[in-house]
Amino acid sequence: MLGKSTWAVLALTLDIELFTQLHYRQSIDPDTELSELFKDVFLYHWKEESQHAILDELEWVRHDAGLTAEERGRAVDEFIELVAAVDGILRAQARADAGYFAAKCGRAVDEAEARAIEAAFLKAYRWQYIHSGAQHPQFGKVLSSLITESQGERIQAALATLQ
Repeated sequence: MLGKSTWAVLALTLDIELFTQLHYRQSIDPDTELSELFKDVFLYHWKEESQHAILDELEWVRHDAGLTAEERGRAVDEFIELVAAVDGILRAQARADAGYFAAKCGRAVDEAEARAIEAAFLKAYRWQYIHSGAQHPQFGKVLSSLITESQGERIQAALATLQ
């Protein structure tokens, strides 16, 4: 992260802010069985993340205005690298969680089922921590306003490998 451009880090940061908000809206807010206190804690977290997202978006656009086309092209590549790094973390977490689940589920899990469990964890983690933010309408709106069509295609091609 430290060696990447500000543009790439701001892109990833906005993605994270938006998927955090989406997670609240899709899974916590509509759940009538959750504790009201639990929901309130996450509602106020959602409000805080909303403020961060607004500021991050403004900063990303401001920073982008000072870039050359070449610098922006490198920044797009670095954003793709950051997303790939997040995916590496998710792969390791899915492997660990699937192994733990298989060990604790109370029955034998054969190799094929263990691979299927790991794949299910990875798919869920990729949705939550990469795709839900990348597909957020506000993220798409801001990103597409900053990049060229070919840069957008590069990003989409990279995301398509993470299915």
